[in-house]
Amino acid sequence: MSVFSRLRNGIPPSRDDCQSPYERLSQRMLDISGDRGVLKDIIREGAGDPVTPDASVLVRYSGYLEHMDKPFDSNCVRKTPRLMKLGEDITLWGMELGLLSMRRGELARFLFKPTYAYGTLGCPPLIPPNATVLFEIELIDFLDSAESDKFCALSAALLLLHRRLAICEEQHLIESAELLVLLNLSFVYLKLDRPAMALRYGEQALLIDKRNAKALFRCGQACLLLTEYEQARDFLVRAQKEQPCNHDINSELKKLSSHYRDYVDREREMCHRMFAPCGSGSSVGGN
Repeated sequence: MSVFSRLRNGIPPSRDDCQSPYERLSQRMLDISGDRGVLKDIIREGAGDPVTPDASVLVRYSGYLEHMDKPFDSNCVRKTPRLMKLGEDITLWGMELGLLSMRRGELARFLFKPTYAYGTLGCPPLIPPNATVLFEIELIDFLDSAESDKFCALSAALLLLHRRLAICEEQHLIESAELLVLLNLSFVYLKLDRPAMALRYGEQALLIDKRNAKALFRCGQACLLLTEYEQARDFLVRAQKEQPCNHDINSELKKLSSHYRDYVDREREMCHRMFAPCGSGSSVGGN
């Protein structure tokens, strides 16, 4: 019979009826602080040694106020709880004492009096003044001090590595964007019939990616327009090595070969004219 039904029927309330839910719960809990400020009720036994001072713990927890069904604080929504170091990451004195009494795999319920929780002032707006709070805590695992320090050192190294990789990735993105701009500039200057500028930007692109087929192709085109045939051949052959089946590169090599033959023929003809023997002709003033 509920306390209200008993009162309606003229039955005086019992001692239990005058107690709050937390007061009734506390009667069957173990005092682990020595002043009943931290009380414990084991729900599931753990195994192995208890948590050591200065350890780092992996826990799931939920904190409740009396007469409230939903927790005011919980990390159970996280897929993977974070590792917390005793004396640094845990702010409730009661939780520290409670964890030191636990073993791996243990699930326990604790009552923390205000002195071991949020004090006389509470933590507005969630925690009222002088509040006794209930915490359900599951100790998944823990690392002792030496293991914890080693783990933290490795974690810090891993964090630095991730940051370094992020910087490298950012630098890679910047270089990719810069390469695209340089290739476009080289192409534009070729269209403007300014091969010297096209060659300049093409060579800057090669400083970023020395095997970039498009940059090698642009430089080859520019050198061909500048009649730097040997240099043009070098750039185009390197471009062909990167992309053997590229139609534009192969066509440019054929164009270079044709221009070079014409150039050689003109040079040969010029040399022939320069060094050919002079023909005999009628002398001036001859009879």
